[in-house]
Amino acid sequence: MPKAPKEKSTGREKKIIHPYSRKAAQITREAHKQEKKEKLKNEKALRLSLIGEKLQWFQNELDPQKLRYSKKDACALIERYLNRFSSELEQIELHNSIKDRQGRRHHSREMVIKQTMERERQQYEGYGFEIPDILHASSLKTFRDWDLDLKKLPNIKMRKLCANDAVAKKHKKKTQTLTIDKDLGQLELKGESSDSDEEMTPVA
Repeated sequence: MPKAPKEKSTGREKKIIHPYSRKAAQITREAHKQEKKEKLKNEKALRLSLIGEKLQWFQNELDPQKLRYSKKDACALIERYLNRFSSELEQIELHNSIKDRQGRRHHSREMVIKQTMERERQQYEGYGFEIPDILHASSLKTFRDWDLDLKKLPNIKMRKLCANDAVAKKHKKKTQTLTIDKDLGQLELKGESSDSDEEMTPVA
């Protein structure tokens, strides 16, 4: 009687990893590391996308006649950017004001818009709001020629402007001088009244 053919072994059986072993800990570490990398990658992509949207808005709003912008004009452009959601907020408010509607519609969208506007306004009135450098002709030309490719973002020069930049320097100096003169005048008046003989203390 012929022998039954031996079954070919498909290699070593996969070894079961004990949950508390060093190998299991190593696999967990690797998984966490990979997860963290993915999270950072997604965050970076989202950040770049938001910057791209912002720059695209500014590029669409550029005046083709201007070779460069003054600080005042750039600040006016920022103001328009900060108020870009105003019409959408008005529409949401209009929808919610209609009678026979239960609860507020588009509430989450409304909250996101208001938070964004508040954050951007704080930046602009505080340490500065970042925009493409449109104050210099060469930087403005580079920005105009940008083809919305996010990989080329490092080529675009950025600069921060704050609400105070909308006021001309001469006007700022004038206000400071007036304040200083006023303070000096008050000091002189105080000095005159204290110099009178009646108020002087006799020397012992």
